[in-house]
Amino acid sequence: MSKHNYFLCFLITLVLGSVAKPGLTQALLPRPLPIDSTQMQKMGMNLADEAAQLSRFRQYEMALPRAELATQLAPKNHQAWALLGNLYIQTRELEKGVAALEKALAIEPENAAVWFALGSARFQKEQYAAAIEALSQGLKLKPNVPGALFDLGNAYYKLNRFDEAIAYYQKAFAQENKFWPAVNNIGLVKYEKGDVAGAIKRWKQAIAIDNKAAEPLLALAVALYTKGEREQGLSMGEEALKLDLRYADIQFLKENLWGERLIADTQKFLATPRIQATVARFQSESPPPPRFP
Repeated sequence: MSKHNYFLCFLITLVLGSVAKPGLTQALLPRPLPIDSTQMQKMGMNLADEAAQLSRFRQYEMALPRAELATQLAPKNHQAWALLGNLYIQTRELEKGVAALEKALAIEPENAAVWFALGSARFQKEQYAAAIEALSQGLKLKPNVPGALFDLGNAYYKLNRFDEAIAYYQKAFAQENKFWPAVNNIGLVKYEKGDVAGAIKRWKQAIAIDNKAAEPLLALAVALYTKGEREQGLSMGEEALKLDLRYADIQFLKENLWGERLIADTQKFLATPRIQATVARFQSESPPPPRFP
Protein backbone atom coordinates (compact mmCIF):
# COMPACT_ATOMS: atom_id res chain seq x y z
CA MET A 1 0.00 0.00 0.00
CA SER A 2 1.38 3.40 -0.96
CA LYS A 3 1.90 6.19 1.56
CA HIS A 4 -1.00 7.97 -0.16
CA ASN A 5 -3.35 5.04 0.44
CA TYR A 6 -2.13 4.64 4.01
CA PHE A 7 -2.95 8.30 4.69
CA LEU A 8 -6.41 7.93 3.15
CA CYS A 9 -7.15 4.89 5.24
CA PHE A 10 -6.01 6.70 8.34
CA LEU A 11 -8.43 9.53 7.48
CA ILE A 12 -11.20 7.01 6.96
CA THR A 13 -10.62 5.42 10.37
CA LEU A 14 -10.91 8.87 11.93
CA VAL A 15 -14.05 9.78 10.01
CA LEU A 16 -15.79 6.45 10.52
CA GLY A 17 -14.70 5.92 14.12
CA SER A 18 -12.69 2.78 13.43
CA VAL A 19 -9.47 3.83 15.10
CA ALA A 20 -8.03 1.00 17.21
CA LYS A 21 -8.65 1.40 20.94
CA PRO A 22 -5.58 1.77 23.17
CA GLY A 23 -4.65 -1.05 25.52
CA LEU A 24 -4.45 -0.74 29.26
CA THR A 25 -0.72 -0.07 29.40
CA GLN A 26 0.28 0.92 25.88
CA ALA A 27 -1.39 3.08 23.23
CA LEU A 28 -1.52 1.40 19.83
CA LEU A 29 -1.12 3.21 16.52
CA PRO A 30 -4.21 3.13 14.29
CA ARG A 31 -4.05 0.26 11.84
CA PRO A 32 -5.05 0.97 8.25
CA LEU A 33 -8.03 -0.98 7.02
CA PRO A 34 -7.40 -3.27 4.06
CA ILE A 35 -9.50 -1.36 1.56
CA ASP A 36 -9.22 -1.92 -2.18
CA SER A 37 -9.85 0.69 -4.83
CA THR A 38 -13.46 -0.42 -5.40
CA GLN A 39 -14.25 -0.03 -1.71
CA MET A 40 -12.56 3.37 -1.64
CA GLN A 41 -14.61 4.49 -4.64
CA LYS A 42 -17.82 3.32 -2.98
CA MET A 43 -16.98 5.03 0.31
CA GLY A 44 -16.13 8.20 -1.55
CA MET A 45 -19.46 8.27 -3.33
CA ASN A 46 -21.29 7.58 -0.05
CA LEU A 47 -19.55 10.59 1.45
CA ALA A 48 -20.43 12.65 -1.63
CA ASP A 49 -24.07 11.65 -1.22
CA GLU A 50 -23.98 12.76 2.42
CA ALA A 51 -22.37 16.06 1.41
CA ALA A 52 -25.01 16.63 -1.28
CA GLN A 53 -27.82 16.05 1.21
CA LEU A 54 -26.26 18.45 3.70
CA SER A 55 -25.81 21.09 1.00
CA ARG A 56 -29.53 20.96 0.21
CA PHE A 57 -30.13 22.16 3.77
CA ARG A 58 -27.33 24.76 3.44
CA GLN A 59 -25.16 22.90 5.92
CA TYR A 60 -22.08 23.81 3.93
CA GLU A 61 -19.56 23.65 6.78
CA MET A 62 -20.56 20.05 7.45
CA ALA A 63 -20.76 19.16 3.77
CA LEU A 64 -17.33 20.49 2.76
CA PRO A 65 -15.05 18.04 4.64
CA ARG A 66 -17.11 15.12 3.37
CA ALA A 67 -16.88 16.36 -0.21
CA GLU A 68 -13.13 16.98 0.14
CA LEU A 69 -12.56 13.44 1.42
CA ALA A 70 -14.84 12.07 -1.30
CA THR A 71 -12.56 13.51 -3.99
CA GLN A 72 -9.56 11.85 -2.34
CA LEU A 73 -11.29 8.47 -2.19
CA ALA A 74 -12.78 8.78 -5.68
CA PRO A 75 -10.38 11.12 -7.49
CA LYS A 76 -11.57 10.08 -10.95
CA ASN A 77 -15.24 10.74 -10.28
CA HIS A 78 -16.30 14.00 -11.89
CA GLN A 79 -19.47 14.23 -9.78
CA ALA A 80 -17.47 14.39 -6.56
CA TRP A 81 -15.28 17.18 -7.94
CA ALA A 82 -18.31 19.06 -9.28
CA LEU A 83 -20.02 18.84 -5.89
CA LEU A 84 -16.88 20.08 -4.15
CA GLY A 85 -16.57 22.95 -6.60
CA ASN A 86 -20.14 24.05 -6.02
CA LEU A 87 -19.68 23.87 -2.25
CA TYR A 88 -16.59 26.06 -2.46
CA ILE A 89 -18.54 28.57 -4.53
CA GLN A 90 -21.38 28.57 -1.99
CA THR A 91 -18.87 29.38 0.75
CA ARG A 92 -17.23 32.11 -1.41
CA GLU A 93 -13.96 30.20 -1.86
CA LEU A 94 -14.04 30.98 -5.55
CA GLU A 95 -10.46 30.05 -6.43
CA LYS A 96 -10.87 26.60 -4.94
CA GLY A 97 -14.26 26.29 -6.58
CA VAL A 98 -12.90 27.05 -10.03
CA ALA A 99 -10.03 24.58 -9.54
CA ALA A 100 -12.40 21.78 -8.46
CA LEU A 101 -14.79 22.42 -11.35
CA GLU A 102 -11.91 22.39 -13.82
CA LYS A 103 -10.84 18.99 -12.44
CA ALA A 104 -14.40 17.74 -12.96
CA LEU A 105 -14.30 18.92 -16.57
CA ALA A 106 -10.90 17.35 -17.15
CA ILE A 107 -12.53 14.02 -16.27
CA GLU A 108 -15.88 14.65 -18.00
CA PRO A 109 -15.71 17.55 -20.47
CA GLU A 110 -19.17 16.85 -21.89
CA ASN A 111 -21.05 17.84 -18.72
CA ALA A 112 -23.02 21.00 -19.46
CA ALA A 113 -24.02 21.60 -15.83
CA VAL A 114 -20.39 21.81 -14.75
CA TRP A 115 -19.61 24.27 -17.54
CA PHE A 116 -22.55 26.39 -16.34
CA ALA A 117 -21.27 26.27 -12.75
CA LEU A 118 -17.79 27.26 -13.93
CA GLY A 119 -19.28 30.16 -15.88
CA SER A 120 -21.10 31.34 -12.77
CA ALA A 121 -17.90 31.14 -10.72
CA ARG A 122 -15.96 33.06 -13.36
CA PHE A 123 -18.67 35.72 -13.36
CA GLN A 124 -18.44 36.08 -9.58
CA LYS A 125 -14.68 36.52 -9.96
CA GLU A 126 -15.44 39.32 -12.46
CA GLN A 127 -13.78 37.32 -15.23
CA TYR A 128 -16.52 38.08 -17.69
CA ALA A 129 -14.83 36.97 -20.89
CA ALA A 130 -13.94 33.63 -19.28
CA ALA A 131 -17.53 33.35 -18.00
CA ILE A 132 -18.82 33.82 -21.55
CA GLU A 133 -16.48 31.11 -22.79
CA ALA A 134 -17.58 28.59 -20.14
CA LEU A 135 -21.30 29.34 -20.48
CA SER A 136 -21.11 29.16 -24.26
CA GLN A 137 -19.39 25.79 -24.06
CA GLY A 138 -22.14 24.49 -21.80
CA LEU A 139 -24.84 25.79 -24.12
CA LYS A 140 -23.24 23.96 -27.04
CA LEU A 141 -23.79 20.75 -25.10
CA LYS A 142 -27.22 21.64 -23.72
CA PRO A 143 -28.88 24.53 -25.57
CA ASN A 144 -31.86 26.55 -24.43
CA VAL A 145 -31.27 26.43 -20.67
CA PRO A 146 -32.94 29.65 -19.42
CA GLY A 147 -30.64 30.21 -16.43
CA ALA A 148 -27.48 29.76 -18.50
CA LEU A 149 -28.78 32.05 -21.25
CA PHE A 150 -29.60 34.64 -18.59
CA ASP A 151 -26.12 34.35 -17.04
CA LEU A 152 -24.58 34.74 -20.48
CA GLY A 153 -26.62 37.90 -21.01
CA ASN A 154 -25.34 39.23 -17.68
CA ALA A 155 -21.73 38.59 -18.69
CA TYR A 156 -22.19 40.47 -21.97
CA TYR A 157 -23.92 43.28 -20.04
CA LYS A 158 -20.93 43.65 -17.72
CA LEU A 159 -18.70 44.03 -20.78
CA ASN A 160 -21.04 46.77 -22.11
CA ARG A 161 -21.94 44.56 -25.06
CA PHE A 162 -25.55 45.63 -24.73
CA ASP A 163 -27.03 44.24 -27.94
CA GLU A 164 -25.68 40.76 -27.21
CA ALA A 165 -26.90 41.00 -23.62
CA ILE A 166 -30.44 41.82 -24.76
CA ALA A 167 -30.35 39.00 -27.32
CA TYR A 168 -29.55 36.41 -24.66
CA TYR A 169 -32.11 37.81 -22.22
CA GLN A 170 -34.70 37.46 -24.97
CA LYS A 171 -33.61 33.88 -25.62
CA ALA A 172 -33.91 33.08 -21.93
CA PHE A 173 -37.41 34.53 -21.77
CA ALA A 174 -38.41 32.68 -24.94
CA GLN A 175 -37.60 29.42 -23.16
CA GLU A 176 -39.54 30.34 -20.02
CA ASN A 177 -42.26 32.95 -20.31
CA LYS A 178 -42.52 33.45 -16.54
CA PHE A 179 -38.84 34.30 -16.23
CA TRP A 180 -39.27 37.93 -15.22
CA PRO A 181 -35.58 38.57 -14.32
CA ALA A 182 -34.70 38.35 -18.02
CA VAL A 183 -37.33 40.97 -18.87
CA ASN A 184 -36.22 43.10 -15.91
CA ASN A 185 -32.61 43.06 -17.08
CA ILE A 186 -33.57 44.12 -20.58
CA GLY A 187 -35.00 47.17 -18.80
CA LEU A 188 -31.70 47.70 -17.00
CA VAL A 189 -29.80 47.64 -20.29
CA LYS A 190 -32.21 49.97 -22.03
CA TYR A 191 -32.05 52.49 -19.19
CA GLU A 192 -28.25 52.58 -19.42
CA LYS A 193 -28.53 53.12 -23.16
CA GLY A 194 -30.83 56.11 -22.54
CA ASP A 195 -34.00 54.38 -23.76
CA VAL A 196 -36.13 55.27 -20.72
CA ALA A 197 -39.42 54.54 -22.45
CA GLY A 198 -38.15 51.11 -23.48
CA ALA A 199 -36.96 50.39 -19.94
CA ILE A 200 -40.32 51.42 -18.45
CA LYS A 201 -42.12 49.12 -20.89
CA ARG A 202 -39.97 46.15 -19.85
CA TRP A 203 -40.35 46.80 -16.13
CA LYS A 204 -44.11 47.00 -16.50
CA GLN A 205 -43.97 43.69 -18.35
CA ALA A 206 -41.91 42.11 -15.55
CA ILE A 207 -44.39 43.35 -12.92
CA ALA A 208 -47.27 41.89 -14.95
CA ILE A 209 -45.54 38.51 -14.74
CA ASP A 210 -44.91 38.77 -10.98
CA ASN A 211 -46.50 41.63 -9.08
CA LYS A 212 -44.54 40.67 -5.94
CA ALA A 213 -41.17 41.25 -7.59
CA ALA A 214 -39.63 44.24 -5.80
CA GLU A 215 -36.81 44.91 -8.26
CA PRO A 216 -38.74 45.93 -11.39
CA LEU A 217 -41.22 47.80 -9.21
CA LEU A 218 -38.50 49.96 -7.65
CA ALA A 219 -36.77 50.47 -11.00
CA LEU A 220 -40.07 51.62 -12.50
CA ALA A 221 -40.67 53.90 -9.51
CA VAL A 222 -37.28 55.57 -9.96
CA ALA A 223 -37.80 55.99 -13.71
CA LEU A 224 -41.24 57.55 -13.26
CA TYR A 225 -40.05 59.84 -10.47
CA THR A 226 -37.07 60.97 -12.54
CA LYS A 227 -39.21 61.82 -15.57
CA GLY A 228 -41.53 63.96 -13.45
CA GLU A 229 -44.30 61.56 -12.38
CA ARG A 230 -43.27 62.01 -8.77
CA GLU A 231 -46.34 61.00 -6.80
CA GLN A 232 -46.77 57.76 -8.71
CA GLY A 233 -43.05 57.06 -8.44
CA LEU A 234 -42.98 57.61 -4.67
CA SER A 235 -46.03 55.40 -4.12
CA MET A 236 -44.53 52.60 -6.19
CA GLY A 237 -41.22 52.99 -4.39
CA GLU A 238 -42.88 52.57 -1.01
CA GLU A 239 -44.64 49.45 -2.25
CA ALA A 240 -41.38 48.00 -3.60
CA LEU A 241 -39.48 48.61 -0.37
CA LYS A 242 -42.30 47.07 1.63
CA LEU A 243 -41.85 43.93 -0.47
CA ASP A 244 -38.06 43.85 -0.02
CA LEU A 245 -36.17 46.45 1.96
CA ARG A 246 -32.82 45.24 0.65
CA TYR A 247 -33.44 47.34 -2.45
CA ALA A 248 -32.83 50.46 -0.37
CA ASP A 249 -29.16 49.39 -0.21
CA ILE A 250 -27.12 50.79 -3.11
CA GLN A 251 -24.52 48.02 -2.82
CA PHE A 252 -27.28 45.43 -3.15
CA LEU A 253 -28.50 47.18 -6.29
CA LYS A 254 -25.02 47.11 -7.78
CA GLU A 255 -24.80 43.38 -7.05
CA ASN A 256 -28.04 43.03 -8.99
CA LEU A 257 -26.43 44.75 -11.99
CA TRP A 258 -28.06 48.15 -11.75
CA GLY A 259 -26.01 50.42 -13.97
CA GLU A 260 -24.42 53.77 -13.21
CA ARG A 261 -27.24 55.89 -14.65
CA LEU A 262 -29.97 54.05 -12.78
CA ILE A 263 -27.90 54.01 -9.57
CA ALA A 264 -27.44 57.79 -9.75
CA ASP A 265 -31.17 58.35 -10.19
CA THR A 266 -31.97 55.85 -7.43
CA GLN A 267 -29.68 57.63 -4.98
CA LYS A 268 -31.64 60.82 -5.55
CA PHE A 269 -34.91 58.93 -5.16
CA LEU A 270 -33.82 57.26 -1.90
CA ALA A 271 -32.69 60.63 -0.54
CA THR A 272 -36.20 62.11 -0.69
CA PRO A 273 -37.70 62.73 2.76
CA ARG A 274 -40.71 60.53 2.06
CA ILE A 275 -38.64 57.51 1.04
CA GLN A 276 -36.16 58.04 3.88
CA ALA A 277 -39.08 58.06 6.33
CA THR A 278 -40.45 54.92 4.69
CA VAL A 279 -37.13 53.10 5.00
CA ALA A 280 -36.78 54.15 8.65
CA ARG A 281 -40.29 52.91 9.41
CA PHE A 282 -39.80 49.55 7.72
CA GLN A 283 -36.44 49.09 9.44
CA SER A 284 -38.03 49.67 12.85
CA GLU A 285 -40.84 47.24 12.05
CA SER A 286 -38.58 44.50 10.72
CA PRO A 287 -37.91 41.61 13.12
CA PRO A 288 -34.25 40.94 13.97
CA PRO A 289 -32.55 38.41 11.68
CA PRO A 290 -32.62 34.81 12.93
CA ARG A 291 -29.63 33.70 14.94
CA PHE A 292 -28.25 30.27 14.32
CA PRO A 293 -26.10 28.31 16.74
